[in-house]
Amino acid sequence: MSIDTWRDVAATTGPADRPAAEAAVRLAYHRAGLPAPTTVIWADSPAAAVTAVRALTNPGASVRDRVRTRPWAAERARLAAELGQDGWATRWADTGARLWDLTRALTGVVREQVVAAHIGAAPDAKARARVEGETRAILLDAVLGQHDAPWLAAFDGAPALAGVAGVARTAGWWWPYEHAVVLSERPTRLLRDEAGRLHCGDGAALAYPDGFALHAWSGMPVPAELVADLRTLTPERIRVEENAELRRVMLEHFGYDRYLAESHAEPVHRDETGILWRIPLPGDEDVVMVEVVNSTAEPDGSFRTYWLRVPPGTATAKAGVAWTFGLEADEYEPQRQT
Repeated sequence: MSIDTWRDVAATTGPADRPAAEAAVRLAYHRAGLPAPTTVIWADSPAAAVTAVRALTNPGASVRDRVRTRPWAAERARLAAELGQDGWATRWADTGARLWDLTRALTGVVREQVVAAHIGAAPDAKARARVEGETRAILLDAVLGQHDAPWLAAFDGAPALAGVAGVARTAGWWWPYEHAVVLSERPTRLLRDEAGRLHCGDGAALAYPDGFALHAWSGMPVPAELVADLRTLTPERIRVEENAELRRVMLEHFGYDRYLAESHAEPVHRDETGILWRIPLPGDEDVVMVEVVNSTAEPDGSFRTYWLRVPPGTATAKAGVAWTFGLEADEYEPQRQT
C-alpha cells in the first residue's frame, strides 16, 4: 500500500467491515502464537468500547504486547539492520512521519474525550479520580486500528503485522485480551481545516455512530454549546466570555474586522501604510490589527481591504506592516505597495 493509501485509511469514515476485521484479529493472534479469542464484542465508539472492556467478566490478560508491540519492535529492528540507521530514518521520513503529527494529535484528543465522557457521570471527586484512573489504564491496552497508519505505512507488507494491518484497514480502535477482543467502529464524521486539524463551525468535527463526538476549532477542543453559539455571536457575547482561548475561537469565527466594526472601535493610529486598531480584551492580551488597502485595483475597479494581525505592543500602522515582512518600521520603505 502507498503512503496515500495509508493516509486514506487513517481518515476513513463509515461502518467497519466487521467480518474482515474479525478475520484480521484471528490472523494477528495466530501470528503472535495465540489461540483466537472466544468472545468478540463490537462497540460504536472508543468510549463505548471502554465501557465494554470494563464489563468483561473473564477476558484474561491483555495481549497487546504480543500482537502489536513485539512484532512492531522486531520489524523496526529488522529494517534498521537491513537499511542502516540512515536508511531507516529515510524510510520513516518518506512514510510514517508524513502521517505522524496528524494522527498523534487526533488520538490524543480522542483519548482525553473518552476520559471526559467516563468521568462526567461520576458523583464526586473521589469517584471521578477512580474512574479516570481506570479509563486511562484501559486506554493503554488499546490498539489504535486505523490510527496506527503511520507505523503500518513504514512497516508495509511485514508478515508479522499482517493481522494488525488488516484490522487497521477495516475498523477503529481495538482491545485484545487472552479470551476476548473488543473492537470499535470508525467515525461517521471527520472534518479538518487546511492544516489538517480537527475543525468544524457547525457541529461535531469528529463523531461516532453512538453520538460520542468531539467539537473542535482549528484543532482546539471546544464545548458543543460553543459551536452552537457561533451561529448567533455578538460582540457583547465575545466580550463577556471569561475563557481566553474560547474568546479567541469566537473572534476568529466572528471575524476581527467585523468585531471592530460592530464594536464601534476607534483607530489608535493611522499613517500612509494603513490604520492601526486595538481591541482590549479583559484578562488577555489586546488584539492589534492593521487595516491596509491593496493599491492594485480589482477587475471591477474596487480596492480590497486586508486586516493584518500584529503583536500587541505595536504602536503605529507602519510598524505593524513592517513586522509582517520581518522588518523594523524604519527599515520598511516600499517603492510600490501591492
